[in-house]
Amino acid sequence: MTLTDQSTQVRPGEELDAAVIDPYLKANIPGLEGLPRITQFPGGASNLTYLVSYRDRDFVLRRPPFGQKAKSAHDMGREFRILNQLNSGFPYCPKAFVHCTDISLIGGEFYVMERVNGIILRSDIPAELDLDAPRTEALCKSFIDRLVELHQVDYNACGLADLGKPQGYVQRQIEGWTSRYEKALTPDAPRWEQVTAWLREKMPADHPRPAIVHNDYRFDNVILDAANPMHIIGVLDWEMATLGDPLMDLGNSLAYWIEADDPAPMQLMRRQPSNAPGMLNRRQFVDYYAERAGIRLDNFDFYYCYGLFRLAGIVQQIYYRYYHGQTQDKRFAQFIHMNRLLEQMTLQVIAKSSL
Repeated sequence: MTLTDQSTQVRPGEELDAAVIDPYLKANIPGLEGLPRITQFPGGASNLTYLVSYRDRDFVLRRPPFGQKAKSAHDMGREFRILNQLNSGFPYCPKAFVHCTDISLIGGEFYVMERVNGIILRSDIPAELDLDAPRTEALCKSFIDRLVELHQVDYNACGLADLGKPQGYVQRQIEGWTSRYEKALTPDAPRWEQVTAWLREKMPADHPRPAIVHNDYRFDNVILDAANPMHIIGVLDWEMATLGDPLMDLGNSLAYWIEADDPAPMQLMRRQPSNAPGMLNRRQFVDYYAERAGIRLDNFDFYYCYGLFRLAGIVQQIYYRYYHGQTQDKRFAQFIHMNRLLEQMTLQVIAKSSL
């Protein structure tokens, strides 16, 4: 059994024509021979990710989903630029080769990057890795270390000072995700009005040291070395990266972090092995991050609640496409239940908060 991430047959309605892709790639990447085979990576619920395999070279092609998209989402040019410029300060970004803005080619912009062969952890840690609790804890801390490392990158030195506007970042995120959520509402979706009112009331000042924020940092966007699974060799999915408050980014990551002791409904949302023996719980995660970043974090409720609300916004945007028949991916039918659960979780945190 191979532990590296595998592609499968392309989902119906999301096909790419190799005869169209091939001449474009050969015109932009020297040394390619033959006609490529195109398969699709089954993970992910936002951008579509394909494996383009030539005789002796593999590439990954990323394109936006079909159907309605949020105005600022799925920016292929942005992700292409980040990959190539951030690598000098954060050497975990795959090399990107070409960005195509001609939407007539495949019906949308896309970019092509190198394939980083390695292990991507999803719901559970494969038994073949033989990770006991101490090694799992070490892997968890390494995962957090990379996030701290990203937040300490000198983005000016990488030429990314114009990637975002750190001033007013916290308020823009609350208002922006509230607006995006309202635009993606379906008749069966919760409205989140109590949560958004609380977030506006409890909004803290921006962090004094702005940083590059990944905005989707979790285990299934991290690549482990197949020869040494304790070593992280790649970080993926940079489409939402910007400059802003690193604690908001930490809140985003915590929203995905389901602990072993969380109730059964929360376990149904788990998409990474955060419940494995040895993994830190959310409080330990925050404490370890603070220790490594050299900061003090006494109360993390606001950032965690923001992360849960933002996750609900992403989930609802995807469900909106499914509800209106813009995608046939059956996985998304359950996203409305995830949205409702996220609201319940957030309200529980608010009810216990000392803020």
